[in-house]
Amino acid sequence: MQISAQKVRFSSTDIKRIYLEAFPKSERMPFFLMVAMSKLWNTQFLGFYDGDDPCGLIYLASNRKMVFVMFLAVDKRLRTKGYGSAILQQVKEMYPHKKILVSIEPCDDFAADLTLRKRRKAFYIQNGYRETGFRLKLNGIEQEILILNGEFVKKEFRSFFLFYSAGSIYPKIWEQKQSKMPS
Repeated sequence: MQISAQKVRFSSTDIKRIYLEAFPKSERMPFFLMVAMSKLWNTQFLGFYDGDDPCGLIYLASNRKMVFVMFLAVDKRLRTKGYGSAILQQVKEMYPHKKILVSIEPCDDFAADLTLRKRRKAFYIQNGYRETGFRLKLNGIEQEILILNGEFVKKEFRSFFLFYSAGSIYPKIWEQKQSKMPS
């Protein structure tokens, strides 16, 4: 396996297919908006290819101190073959001195897809990510925050969102051990 990254364009129908198959409509951003946002200095939308074959994608934002991976997907026919780890490795090489954060659906006992959630979390843990003990809520969806490189700082992460969104996104962030999410 030898993967290479290419900027995603409006015409990247192969990457769009992977994206639409991987994420439920309620969790997706419009594809055209992701491509448009990737033209900004702090946003990357990359498609990954094994030769000419599309294998996955990543959509992330960064600042001086951190990177937030918003979307990572591997073609459903290629999962469990090491492509996701290879993509994460490339991100680690692109940003060797920055904190890299991801958010995943929490592995709460009542989740209907608990097995899938546990597998996803194990994938990130195997790739060096650690639990932060924090959760966030974006667009009504609760997520657990994982980190690679450094310690999680709630204020720093919230500032990241405020800067990235020009003040339009102010996520709720709280420690998991709290019994109830603050308002």
